[in-house]
Amino acid sequence: MADEKSEKDIEKRDEKSSEEKNWEEKWRRDPVMAVSWACIFIWAGIVFLVDSLGLIDTWTAGLGADINAWSFIFMGAGVIVLLGVLFRLLVPEYKRPVTGNIILGLILIGIGLGDLFNWAVVWALILILIGISIIFRGFRRGNDKDSDL
Repeated sequence: MADEKSEKDIEKRDEKSSEEKNWEEKWRRDPVMAVSWACIFIWAGIVFLVDSLGLIDTWTAGLGADINAWSFIFMGAGVIVLLGVLFRLLVPEYKRPVTGNIILGLILIGIGLGDLFNWAVVWALILILIGISIIFRGFRRGNDKDSDL
């Protein structure tokens, strides 16, 4: 019975260490996503700090729209995600499918712009941009198939 408990303890320890290894492997395999998320958190912290100092209201007073900290956070997060996409497209070592990230980035920017523009206009533009990105992806796939022949 003591052997069974020690075996279970060893298995639990091995499971925990494998989870930690998985996180480290994930970081090594995809540092772009990890850096993107870190930048999003840093951006959110900066925006909340600027908002707590009352500077966002001062900057946006001339726009005539009620833009809050969350709008800036969403817009910045969308830009950060799209910068990650651009990095993936430019650096071959980190190349991966990016259509989902393009869609996520555009949606985040759209959420942020919702307080500045009419929602109907923002969502229509997002749908148009998503469609264009899907078309470009289709053309890129066609070119990749041609190069394999």
